[in-house]
Amino acid sequence: MLSRTVSSQPLLRWAETRCICRAFSSLNNTLRAEGAAPPPPTSAKAQQLPVRDAGGYQLSTYQSKHKGKYEMARSFLDRTQSVRDQVTTERKTRASMEALQKDGQARDLEKFQIRKWKQGDVYAPHDLTPAEMHKWKVRSRPTMDAFDALAINPLNEYKNFSIMSEYMTSMGRIRHSKDTGLRRVNQRRVAKAIRRAIGIGLMPSIHKHPEMLEMEARSRRSAIWAPLPSTIRGQPTQLSADAKGERIAYASNKSVFLRYIDDPSKSTQYTGHTTATTVARFSPSGYYVASGDVSGSVRVWDCVGEGSTKGEYHIIGGRINDLAWDGDSQRIIAVGDGKERFGHCITADSGNSVGEISGHSSQINSVSIRQQRPLRAATGSDDTSLVFYHGAPFKFHTSLRGQHNRFVYGVAFSPDGSSLVSVGADRKICLYDGKTGEAKGQIGDGEHKGSIFSVSWAKDSKRFVTSSADQTVKVWDAEAGKATQSWRMGEEGSVSIPDHQVGVVWPAGRSDGLIISLGLAGNLNYLTEGSQRPRKVIQGHQKNITSICTSETKGSEQTLWTGSSEGRVCAWDVSRGSGETVDGETHTNYVSGIAAAPGGAGPVYSVGWDDTLRSLDPSAKTFTGVSLKVGGQPKGVAVSGAHALVATHRGVEVFTDGEEAAAITTKFSPTVIAASGTSIAVGGDDNTLHIFHLSSNTLQAQEDIADPSSLISALSFAPNGSLLAVGFSSGKISVYKCEDWSVAISRWSSHTGRITSIAWNSAGTHAVSGGLDTNIFVWSVSKPGSRVNVANAHKDGVNGVAWINNDSKVVSVGGDAAVKVWEVENLQ
Repeated sequence: MLSRTVSSQPLLRWAETRCICRAFSSLNNTLRAEGAAPPPPTSAKAQQLPVRDAGGYQLSTYQSKHKGKYEMARSFLDRTQSVRDQVTTERKTRASMEALQKDGQARDLEKFQIRKWKQGDVYAPHDLTPAEMHKWKVRSRPTMDAFDALAINPLNEYKNFSIMSEYMTSMGRIRHSKDTGLRRVNQRRVAKAIRRAIGIGLMPSIHKHPEMLEMEARSRRSAIWAPLPSTIRGQPTQLSADAKGERIAYASNKSVFLRYIDDPSKSTQYTGHTTATTVARFSPSGYYVASGDVSGSVRVWDCVGEGSTKGEYHIIGGRINDLAWDGDSQRIIAVGDGKERFGHCITADSGNSVGEISGHSSQINSVSIRQQRPLRAATGSDDTSLVFYHGAPFKFHTSLRGQHNRFVYGVAFSPDGSSLVSVGADRKICLYDGKTGEAKGQIGDGEHKGSIFSVSWAKDSKRFVTSSADQTVKVWDAEAGKATQSWRMGEEGSVSIPDHQVGVVWPAGRSDGLIISLGLAGNLNYLTEGSQRPRKVIQGHQKNITSICTSETKGSEQTLWTGSSEGRVCAWDVSRGSGETVDGETHTNYVSGIAAAPGGAGPVYSVGWDDTLRSLDPSAKTFTGVSLKVGGQPKGVAVSGAHALVATHRGVEVFTDGEEAAAITTKFSPTVIAASGTSIAVGGDDNTLHIFHLSSNTLQAQEDIADPSSLISALSFAPNGSLLAVGFSSGKISVYKCEDWSVAISRWSSHTGRITSIAWNSAGTHAVSGGLDTNIFVWSVSKPGSRVNVANAHKDGVNGVAWINNDSKVVSVGGDAAVKVWEVENLQ
C-alpha cells in the first residue's frame, strides 16, 4: 500500500526564519559600521516609499548599495505575512465547516478541504481528498513492457485473439495505459492493431464489418455433453449434489461440470481454473460452488447465474483433496497435500482466516463440517488419524487414533449432526458422536473386501452408503450396524479394475432415494434400493477427445463417433445426446483418427498409437474382427469405398476386406490424409500437398502442390468431390478445385492457431473449421469474406468438428473432453 510520512512544516519554517534573521542581522552590522542606522523592519509595501531616516540616508540609496540582502529580507517579510493570512483563512474555514457539519451540509465542501497533516502522520491514497489524490496519481512510464521483453511488434499480432482480447475493452477500444502497463509507442501500436482486427471482422465489436453485414448468421451453443469425472486409481473422487437433488458437481480435467441428474445431456461448464481441478462442492444454500485444483487454489463461483467468480484463494502449496461448507454457506475448509500445511479454513466471501487445520502429519484426504451449532469439523488423513475440531473459529480439539490402522479416505457428519462416520483403506467403518467426537464403535467388519473410498449419508440420518475397491456399493443401517443393500459392478466372479467404485453421493433433495456411484473408468451408476442392477449407467470420455466423425445408421438416424487420448471410442446418439463406450477390444493408446464411409455403408475405422487399425460395427456399436497391425505410427485414416487408407510416419497403407492390399513408402512423413472416390490427398511434413490416384489397390502419384508457408494439418473433400479444403498450422485455410488443383479460395484466414479439423456440409456450400486457438469458424463458399465465429469453444483447443441434424447444427470436441453442440442459423 502506498504510504508516506509527512515532515514537520513548522520545523522548516523555523529553520528558514533563523537563516533570514542572520542575514538581516548582518545587514544591520554593516550599516552600523558605516555610521548609518538600519532601515525600519516594515512591510514590503511601506519600504517602497522614499522615506528618510535619522541618519539622512534615503531608502533608494540603501537598496542600490545592499540590494541582495534587502531583497532577501523583503521576501521573508512577504512570506511571513502570507503564512499569517493562510492560517487565518484556514481557521475561518474550519470554523465554517464545523458550523456546516452541524447542519449536515459539509459533504460536498469536505472534498476540497485540505487535511492538516502533522509530523509522524502516515497516510494512504484512500485517506486523501480528490485534490490531494490527483497530485499522487502521477506515475512514471515504464522503460520496457511485455512486447519489448518478447521482441514482438504489436502491429503484427492483430490476428492473435488472446493478445487482442487481453488489451481490448468490451466496447472495442484499447484499455487505459494504467491497466495495460505499456509504453506510449506500444500503446498506440496495440490500439492500431485492435482497430485493424475489428475492421476485418476478427474481433467482436458493437459495429459490424460491411462484409459481415452481408450474412446475418448467428451461432448459439445448444448443449454440452459433459465428460466423465477425472479419477485416479487408489484415491477417492468426491461427488457433490445440490440441495434440491437436481444436479451433481464434479471435477474433470481443468473444468468443473454441473450435470443434471434426470437429463445428463444438459450440463454447465466452469472454466475458471488454470490447472487440473480435483473437487467441487455445492454450498448448502445452492447458490455457489467451491472448487479446488492441483495448485492449491480454491475458487468460489455462482452456479445459478452466469458462473461469475466470487473469489479465488490460495490455500495450500499442493493438491486440494476435499472441501466442506458450513451450514450458513459462509465458511469453507479446504484440505489436501500441502507443503507448509495440509488445510485451512476461510470465509467464502473474502478468504479471511477463520481457523487452523492442524494435528496431521500427512496429507488430508477428506473433511466434513457439522451443519448445526455448535460447529464441529473432522478430517481424515494418510497418517491413519481422524482429527476433531471445535469452531468457529475452528481449532484443534482432539486426535482420534487407533480407530483406523491405514489411510482414512472419507469422513461425513450426518444431516442432523448427531453422528460422524469414517472409512478407510483398512476396510473399516467407524462411528462417532457428532457433537463430542467420542467413538461409538465399528460396524461392517469384513463386509467390504477392498479399500472403502467414499461415504455419504441419507437425508434421514439413519442410513449411509459406501463405495469400495471391491467393485461394490453398500447401504448401511447406522443403528443396527448391518448392510441392507449391496450392488456389484462388472461381471460376476471377475475382477475389473475399471469398476472400482471410488466415489458415491446420496442426493438429499430427491424422493426416489437415488444413489449415484462413480467407477474408476468414470462411469456414473444410478442405483435405487430394491433393484440389484443399476437403473442407468452414464458413459463417455474422461480425457482429451482427439478424433471425430459421423455416420448414418438405420435410415436417417445419425451417430457421432469420437476417440480420445486414453484409447476409448464412444458412440453418441445425436437425437438424445447420450453416449456409450464401444464394446470389444479397443485401443490401448491415443486414438489418432476415426473415419466412416459416406452414407453409412460399411464399417467405421479407427487408428491409434498402439499401431493398429480397428473396425467396428455401427449398428451393434462393437469392435469387430481382429486388429490389423500397421507399419508405423498412424497419423490418420480415410475411407474410400471398400478401402481403408492409413497414413503413417513412413508412408500410406491400403487395407481391403481386413487385409493389407498395398503400401507405399514416401520420402516425406505424412501428417494427414483424406479421400474422395479415387482421389487421395496426403499432407506432408515438407509443406506440400500430395495427390494420389487409387486404382486396383495401388496408389499412383498424380500432383504435388507446394505451399512453403507452413505445415499441412487438416484436409477435407467436399461431398461432391469438387473442392478440397486444406488447413495449415499457421491458421490459414486454402480451398482447391479438384479438376485442375487451382486455388479457389484463399481468404479463410481468421484462425490464429493450428487448424485441427475441417468438415463440409452435405451441400458443399459451407465448411466448418476448428483450431488450437479455441475458435470455431463457419465459412461460406459463395461469400468467402463471410464467417460465423464461435470464440473460446473449448478451453484447451478444438480437436474436431462435424455437421449434424441436417446441417442445422455443428458439433465440436476438444481438450476439455466435452462434446458441444452449436446451432447455426441463416447461413447464406
